[in-house]
Amino acid sequence: MKRPTRIENADGKLAVLLPGLGAVATTTMAGVFLARRGLARPIGSLTQLGTIRLGRRTSRRAPPIRELLPLAPLDSIEFGAWDIFPDDAYDVAESAKVLERDHIDAVRDELRGVVPMKGVFYPEWVKRLSGTHVKSHPSKAQMVEALREDIRSFVRARGCSRAVAVWCGSTEVHSTPSAAHASIGEFEAGLARNDPAIASSQIYAWACLKEKVPFVNGAPHLGCDFPAAAQLARENGVPIAGKDFKTGQTLMKTAIAPALKARMLGVRGWFSTNILGNRDGEVLDDPGSFKSKEESKKCALDWIFEPDKYQELYRDLFHKVRIEYYPPRGDAKEGWDNIDLFGWLGYPMQLKIDFLCRDSILAAPVVLDLALLMDLAKRAGFSGTQEWLSFYFKSPMTAPGLYPEHDLFIQLMKMKNTMRWMIGEEPITHLGNEYYD
Repeated sequence: MKRPTRIENADGKLAVLLPGLGAVATTTMAGVFLARRGLARPIGSLTQLGTIRLGRRTSRRAPPIRELLPLAPLDSIEFGAWDIFPDDAYDVAESAKVLERDHIDAVRDELRGVVPMKGVFYPEWVKRLSGTHVKSHPSKAQMVEALREDIRSFVRARGCSRAVAVWCGSTEVHSTPSAAHASIGEFEAGLARNDPAIASSQIYAWACLKEKVPFVNGAPHLGCDFPAAAQLARENGVPIAGKDFKTGQTLMKTAIAPALKARMLGVRGWFSTNILGNRDGEVLDDPGSFKSKEESKKCALDWIFEPDKYQELYRDLFHKVRIEYYPPRGDAKEGWDNIDLFGWLGYPMQLKIDFLCRDSILAAPVVLDLALLMDLAKRAGFSGTQEWLSFYFKSPMTAPGLYPEHDLFIQLMKMKNTMRWMIGEEPITHLGNEYYD
């Protein structure tokens, strides 16, 4: 990735296209609509509320990120979506019961204006849902072309100058790359022959990459994380990023685990369970979809603790992850962790975390930030995997053969240093020796 000599201005409207018009998507939309009318604050959004230090601490330069970087303003966003059900964004937000009626009624007209395009849906990939608003083309190659036409039509109808897509749909069943995912040619041939290894999300990703639209995978399945997608993204000059929004329990995990490791405290066991009752919980009640989420949620501790290097502290760590569908909770998820640790002379201790969170409330600012930052990346000339955005993901994509960085604070430092670097400011190391010379 080369430092840009210039970054194109964020002129014109930005189409933010969301495959999956559910609780996360409508909460994001309503929040943006409310924020740009001054009716609510976009709490949790780094691009809207965060600052970034530049230069020495003594220089006192810490501008808001939204003023330092040429980000698209909220007023320029035009939301679009695909879904396998025909309800508009207002009806979805009302049934999701994430937001109070005062909030959704205040932006009723804007939400009513988001009517989903028909979705691509192969039921073997999400077994707990039965779509009624779906495309019916006979081949997966034709599905790609239909999505491409959707993108072009939306951009044209809304007068947008460019687009970005963020997957907000359900978690697909666990899979690994097959021969069809190995190259552009193999994938194109797989689309033509309806290869069963090609999932719905990959069809969306491929259509976006063909249209040079940055694509973000907010779920733990492959999405755009396979060799052919990476190759096409580089060839077409398109940024890709993922996987799986880091919102609740894993956010806490990637903050707490680095603290324990930093002090060389041992961990014998880490038990994590979640209860939630939204559509995500219903989908994850299927073992295949749960497997995708389990792999995403479990990988962080292995990479943070590095048990091969610190065998006496973490080699025998027992890590268990559970997700339980519990309809009474709706979107109000509870993430509970029990950590059995040990310290000086091996004496045992326990740490318990009970995060009574709101799934879509935590995810919405992540969707907004990723849409704006991926649009920025495209205008800066970046392409392929955007590892500098790992801060937002449970299972960050990386270059082939490179291990992912999961430590939340290293991820934040990497992201902010990339922001500094792209506009010609010096990265900050926090060494600080110059203050004492």
